[in-house]
Amino acid sequence: MPISIGAFLIVSLFTLHSGRGVYVDAAPSFPDHRIWQASNFQSLITFGDSYTDESRMNYVFSHNGNVPPTGTLLPDSNITASGGRTWPRYVVQYAGSETADSWQPRMTLFNYAVSGAVCSINITQRDFGRPNFPSVLEYQLPAFLSDEDSLRANTTLPYFTPPLTASNAVYAIWIGTNDLGVFFKEGQYPDKILNEYIDCVYRVLDGLYHGGGRVFVLMNVPPLHLAPLYSSVDDLMQEYVALVNAIYKYRTPYEALNAKRYPNASFATFNVSGLMENMYLHPERYFNGTMPANVTGAEQTCVPNASGIGSTCVKMYNGTSPDSFMWFDELHPSTQTDRNIARTFLDVLNGKSTYAEYW
Repeated sequence: MPISIGAFLIVSLFTLHSGRGVYVDAAPSFPDHRIWQASNFQSLITFGDSYTDESRMNYVFSHNGNVPPTGTLLPDSNITASGGRTWPRYVVQYAGSETADSWQPRMTLFNYAVSGAVCSINITQRDFGRPNFPSVLEYQLPAFLSDEDSLRANTTLPYFTPPLTASNAVYAIWIGTNDLGVFFKEGQYPDKILNEYIDCVYRVLDGLYHGGGRVFVLMNVPPLHLAPLYSSVDDLMQEYVALVNAIYKYRTPYEALNAKRYPNASFATFNVSGLMENMYLHPERYFNGTMPANVTGAEQTCVPNASGIGSTCVKMYNGTSPDSFMWFDELHPSTQTDRNIARTFLDVLNGKSTYAEYW
């Protein structure tokens, strides 16, 4: 049976280090605007699952389950789980320099997210016919570290051009949708608990830090209980989301300030869950399609074919009003939701978002 939410929260908050109780006696600091200016960042490096993936899983599917070789710079794509561009690509778009004549990018996206990913395949089971599913810890982090020392495929350019420095690159992690989904169905490995998923996220941060990263945006778990997939079931998913986000809220300042786990690093914790809840409560502020805003249903619904092979998908309003929907399908945010996330993410990078705390 799932662990008591209250008990889990108490145990997690008071056993962060060596089994002893700790207190995080610090308020979030004001963002250091020498660091938190979007114009500082020439590279955006992202890790996660289908909420972030742009091209990587498409590559895997089209190459017989093989991941991209080291040095492969993947193209942008509108064939995503959101039905269009994903939020990191919009961040690059909105951060660009636009004049009357042209738009010029100021930031390059390096997206390691893989649809279906979990933080670690040693905690939550994922295979999809592939024995080593591309998780964040076991695949995405090593892929990034490998690319650091490589050339771009078929060129003489270093993969990261311009070279990454402590101040010109920002790293974003958004993982948890599939992890919580597996725990919700009690499909994790025996004796594994949610706390190990959270530990995994900070192990990924360890790897990025030792790889030279110094500026991080940690995005909390989205409000999965509002997604059509979970909204009609009991409150367990809402409790999972609440407890995991409570742990993130306290653990990041503990690791950064008390444990001094990441010396000279800067963190922003982005409350994307709160942002999406605000979209749900005030849809008129965020959704501007030709039809009324819809935050409870999905633009696209799919029904398995009678043959058992594939499914038939239908879009509301024949796909003419995608910007009316918060959800593209029963689990994934729409591309309009991703635009809203991207605008707020850019505010986070500029040190001025009410949805962020800085450490």
